[in-house]
Amino acid sequence: MTEPGTNTPFVAIACGGTGGHLFPGLAVAERLTQRGCGVALLVSPKEVDQQAVRSARGMEIVTLPAVALQKRNYLSFVGNFWRSFFAARIIFRRRKPDAVLAMGGFTAAPPILAARKSGAKTFLHESNTIPGRANRLLARFVDEAFIGFPEAAARLKARKITPTGTPVRQQFLAARGSVETELPHRRLALGLEPDCPTVLVVGGSQGASGLNEMIMSALPLLAKNNWQWLHLTGAKDFERVKSAYAARGMKAVVKPFLAEMDQALGAATAVVSRAGASSLAELAALRLPALLVPFPAAADNHQFYNARAFEATGAARLFEQKSATPENVAAAVAELVENEVALAQMRAALAQWHSPKAAEQIADNILNACWSSSFSLRAKTVPSPRTGLPSSRPNQPEQEHFSAA
Repeated sequence: MTEPGTNTPFVAIACGGTGGHLFPGLAVAERLTQRGCGVALLVSPKEVDQQAVRSARGMEIVTLPAVALQKRNYLSFVGNFWRSFFAARIIFRRRKPDAVLAMGGFTAAPPILAARKSGAKTFLHESNTIPGRANRLLARFVDEAFIGFPEAAARLKARKITPTGTPVRQQFLAARGSVETELPHRRLALGLEPDCPTVLVVGGSQGASGLNEMIMSALPLLAKNNWQWLHLTGAKDFERVKSAYAARGMKAVVKPFLAEMDQALGAATAVVSRAGASSLAELAALRLPALLVPFPAAADNHQFYNARAFEATGAARLFEQKSATPENVAAAVAELVENEVALAQMRAALAQWHSPKAAEQIADNILNACWSSSFSLRAKTVPSPRTGLPSSRPNQPEQEHFSAA
């Protein structure tokens, strides 16, 4: 889609902090690079970001020193906010972006404010039903806001709002077409038995511990079932969860983290998951039945409202962590795995939540805005060797880190 006779646009995507911000941002970045665009991913120092961007190809990676506002860390938050703003300004002076897209979270605001100073087009994407604080504040300053849930529109004061759904990476779109044929191979690759019903448990980067406790409390009742488990625990609970399955002789592959989530979801019969919007979009892409347990500490309880929207259409089961007992957890998981009629209905309902063109639509709108502002007329800036796009090593993303000190 690159316009003949013009320079290709350079787009910065602020998408760090959690997988829910990062993975949809990567999906859009993939589409933009396919169109020949230069792309920089602006991420946080958190381990989830640093692990995920290792697989990025043909993109510049910049680590900003932003930190989340939590536990009254006001001084640290404000200080690193401004460090991130000035770091983004440095990057944008070296190579002026045509557009900056923010995916929400604590890495979003500094690059958008820096982009406005440089005259770039600005955009945001809100995945959740209840927009986060950063996106609520930024909405009035951007040229266009993209939303994953229609309900979010009323809570964003943006000049233009476009419903797109939440982008998923291309491997999830490809996995949908090969679920049946590749299922045994995916299980074998993960160390699982090829023909055994498989329950995937995944709590995300923030919500793993509560979900781990909930499942472990029900293991004495679940051990009698002839299933197998793929449990992603996070680093903190890995050994304890692994020992809990082993003590009961249950078939389980337990990992602290798995980057290849398309393989994990593609191997599962059913999922027990938090209800972040990015995870829900991936479940919908693969038509995978799920027991959704919203993270109770999520800002504005947004995961509950995400899960409720899915449940209202029959696309998932909603189970609140505060209501968990070993008995009702075991019963809920058993129904999810063994009730074939309910599973078939859930798979059909998930189709309405799948937006296969979301990343493409966002990329198209960004590029159309760039071209309408005549980006080809601006003066070209020669990128620094440290921050220019990696042309000599296209399969190895270059990284720049800005210290929080």
